[in-house]
Amino acid sequence: MRDSGCVRLVETFNMMNKKLLLTVLVGVFALLCQAQDPQFSQFYANPLYLNPALAGGANAPRVTMNYRNQWPGLSANYVTTAFGLDHYFSDINSGVGLYVMNDVQGTGNLRSTEVSGIYSYQIRFNENTALRVGLQGTFANRGADLTSLTFGDQYTNRGFSGNPTLDPLAANGTPSISYADFSSGMMLYSDRYWVGIAAHHINRPQQGFFRISDSDRLPIKGSLQAGLNIPLGGYTGRGDEMDREMTISPAVLYKFQGKYDQLDLGVYLTYSPIVLGLWYRGLPIKKYEANLNNHESIIALVGFRQDKFSFGYSYDLTISTLGIPSGGSHEISLSYIFDFEPPTRKGYRRKDKQLSCPKF
Repeated sequence: MRDSGCVRLVETFNMMNKKLLLTVLVGVFALLCQAQDPQFSQFYANPLYLNPALAGGANAPRVTMNYRNQWPGLSANYVTTAFGLDHYFSDINSGVGLYVMNDVQGTGNLRSTEVSGIYSYQIRFNENTALRVGLQGTFANRGADLTSLTFGDQYTNRGFSGNPTLDPLAANGTPSISYADFSSGMMLYSDRYWVGIAAHHINRPQQGFFRISDSDRLPIKGSLQAGLNIPLGGYTGRGDEMDREMTISPAVLYKFQGKYDQLDLGVYLTYSPIVLGLWYRGLPIKKYEANLNNHESIIALVGFRQDKFSFGYSYDLTISTLGIPSGGSHEISLSYIFDFEPPTRKGYRRKDKQLSCPKF
């Protein structure tokens, strides 16, 4: 959950000597920011990352792709790409998913790759309400390239000397670590609302390159997702009144990891095929540092959804003390749901519905 943690480290550095500190900033991240998960503004367009219970939520084969470039104006920016594939098997009330994510921090000095397998099971209470539970197992690899960093002993009163460093950290060259990670979640939903919870890193894996103590293990990330789907203009969601969807969907995402927590609060307006969204990220009622505000960004979204295809673009306007020079964040999402007719069996009439939460 890097927007809540590392942003405060960057803000503190911005109050000091930028030129020297930014040269070692990525190296500091490799040691101090190991507990920061990637952040996605279009979290519903990245369902397998948001909550394992969302695997199979389209009730048909679905492919998702996500790209995020955070703080491109800083040397310590983040570029995250993700690919997801999932499907729902109605005969066994189960969804399965495959998820791959690659995260690059700084100028390529710190890289993380994760490959996850996901399983979900659906319990239907009635025609309109169901509960999904999900489990996720992940294999992750994390590596750093320290050879391109500069260190304190390479600087004199005249600036960078160009001499080789004697810092013992540089002797590690390209450290790496691999580990297993486990997550779980559940989602209660109907035609009109959804409420979900998720817990990631429940085994608290060791992901630091230089183990000091058990206290440096990755903290559990918990999250709560909730929202409403409100029809407009006579659209009821039952599929036979109008071909055009007109809805307004207020939604919230609250998450916490370690000593940091974060709130995303906003609304989607759908007038198909166009979707617009406006969000606020921050937690102004809580301060972590006396001299740092807890406002992070205003997020604007524009999306297009036609038949089985969805496209979304969002921009995070940074309102923390990093400000406009950070470059904000750009995010793109793509999704395609394939045509699929589930097999029928004698006496089987139930038709499963897609989750009602937004697609962006």
